[in-house]
Amino acid sequence: MNKKIVAITSSRADYSHLYWPLRLLEKDPLIDLTVLCFGPHLSPEYGETWKQIKQDGFSQVKAVECLLSSDTDVGMAKSLGLAILGITDFLAELRPDLMLIIADRYEMLAPANVALTLRIPIAHIEGGDVSEGAIDDAVRNALTKMSHIHFTPTQIAMKRVLAMGEEPWRVHLSGAPSLDHLYKSEIPNQSIINQQFQLSNRLLVVAYHPVTLYEDSTQEQRALFEALSTRKEDIVFCFPNADTGSHKIMIKAQTFCQQNSNAQMHTNLPAQVYWGLLKQADLMIGNSSSGIMETASLKLPAINIGIRQKGREQAENIIDVDADSEQIISAINRALTSTFIESIQDVVNPYGDGHAAEKIHQVLSTLKIDQKLMFKHNIL
Repeated sequence: MNKKIVAITSSRADYSHLYWPLRLLEKDPLIDLTVLCFGPHLSPEYGETWKQIKQDGFSQVKAVECLLSSDTDVGMAKSLGLAILGITDFLAELRPDLMLIIADRYEMLAPANVALTLRIPIAHIEGGDVSEGAIDDAVRNALTKMSHIHFTPTQIAMKRVLAMGEEPWRVHLSGAPSLDHLYKSEIPNQSIINQQFQLSNRLLVVAYHPVTLYEDSTQEQRALFEALSTRKEDIVFCFPNADTGSHKIMIKAQTFCQQNSNAQMHTNLPAQVYWGLLKQADLMIGNSSSGIMETASLKLPAINIGIRQKGREQAENIIDVDADSEQIISAINRALTSTFIESIQDVVNPYGDGHAAEKIHQVLSTLKIDQKLMFKHNIL
């Protein structure tokens, strides 16, 4: 019998990372793949991105509705509860041999809890990383301990997972699968990107999310918008994650775009278009993991603001600044100089070489699912 794998995705961000591993699993004649979408994927506010997954040609795409239209921590917690209820019904019927999850979004606690209860082994991508300024850090570590197979994005991340007591045979260095787009996807060229976004100037891409460890998760945003108000370059905003305070950031960005003709905001960008935008960009600004994990492969300067990504491994193309408008302005000016751009042309991305999908597929396709897989031993 074929191996039944269910892959879980909650948003455009993690789907972008999962896309190429899912492509290889879908093509494998000995694997029956189901893609389960939930959370922001089903929200009209976030572009109903689960429909894009169906359009991408995956044969079995299912959806669970659970996201509350809320901008509070209570709303996040209740959405998690609804997700557990909906995913339980789905997995109880499907009874897959393995669940594949990724990264550190709080929503992923729901499918992981259900799988653990239903004795479904879990494979987890991107464990062992660090982002001390968000609840994501604790979520990621929890998912690591709940999982049975691990695909780590860097060598240091692999060492952290092993230090948590995971048995070495369970831990695999894959790299970050989002980088596979750069080598496998058809990325729009400069002419197409310029036309689509009507660009005529130097380009700043902004990806800024709530800082979920703060009681006021948007307290750092003021500095960002003060700094951006001084710029004449083209500015493209990407939508924030569906966290506490995301609506405030959306409204602030939308107002900024209305008041500044050089700025525009996009609810959802397909991964290939997003990579095309980054290839065209002169600078990325914000507090997104994308700025840390992906820009180095493009030799793109990136400014990382505030505490959200504190502790995450990074290359020399990243400039870290506090949430202070003067620091951000100074960093922008530095990052756009020919001296800085020339200095980062030889940087090596610690998050991999764009071949994570093959490594993940090879392990999952040959993995024996038995009691040895389910019964974990802490080796510390």
